[in-house]
Amino acid sequence: MADTDTDILVRGERPEDVAGIRAVNLAAFPTAHEADLVDALRADPAWIPEFSRVAVRSGEVVAFAVLTRCLIGTVPALALGPVAVLPRLQRSGLGGVVTRSALDAARVAGESTVVVLGHPEYYPRFGFEIASRHGVSVPFEAPEEAVMVASLDDGTPPRGEVRYAPPFGV
Repeated sequence: MADTDTDILVRGERPEDVAGIRAVNLAAFPTAHEADLVDALRADPAWIPEFSRVAVRSGEVVAFAVLTRCLIGTVPALALGPVAVLPRLQRSGLGGVVTRSALDAARVAGESTVVVLGHPEYYPRFGFEIASRHGVSVPFEAPEEAVMVASLDDGTPPRGEVRYAPPFGV
């Protein structure tokens, strides 16, 4: 997908994007932890390459989103990992563009459920709802409104506790 107004191309991650993704994460987050997390997720069997999405402008990775495998109870699901945009382009809508692209790729692949730990006023625009209302919980303390779940196929999310990929550290 290309946006001719801004010359932004949104596509799946490629091997040559790894350094650019790290640079975006290092620039966008206050610590290197998030960039380290993305690197660890990429090395984990839970990583699904086609669900890592980048926005590229003039050959530079400017935004990134990743979905990785998790379980809700015993049912396979996806977790939305760090979404990052270069600081100079934040609030431009690129975070939403790469997030929608990742969710669309998962939907096309037949995935049904995604969980996210995030801002409760941001993620509902993508179809996320408070997870506890659907019987979904996380194995750590988090504000109830920050743990959200979305159904990609209009079905009912599975009930149970989320088991994240080991790099998430929980």
